[in-house]
Amino acid sequence: MKNEIKTLIKAIGDDYARWTTQSFKANDYDMDRGEAKIDEFRDEIEVKEGSKYIKIMNGNTVWGFINKGNPDFEVGDILKAANWRAPSLNKARGNIFRKYSVAWTGPHYIAGYSAGGERAPVGNTGLLKGSSTITDGSVS
Repeated sequence: MKNEIKTLIKAIGDDYARWTTQSFKANDYDMDRGEAKIDEFRDEIEVKEGSKYIKIMNGNTVWGFINKGNPDFEVGDILKAANWRAPSLNKARGNIFRKYSVAWTGPHYIAGYSAGGERAPVGNTGLLKGSSTITDGSVS
């Protein structure tokens, strides 16, 4: 599970880098400042393990949770945050052991996956919110 969480953290950081780079270039900002913001964001990603969930945080915000002990979900399910201490328990947003899509702001919600459908192939962009890439859970 540690490797899959590393992959998730990398995907979160990569999405922030993609978003920041596009934003800075569109506004003709100095990318040196953008690179510093990207490095700061990546450095602030933190993982805290609890008895049922692994909490992924960035600075003062909770990015989401990974299930490890709630029997209502599969181990590795990605859950949105309901608040600082608990995940939203309505639907999993993916699973770190399979294909999933995330943004730097939090897990994506994809109705097809939640309904039992499959996501697009790894590496597809432009199909999901924010043009994020699909991740398959393997460390690259």
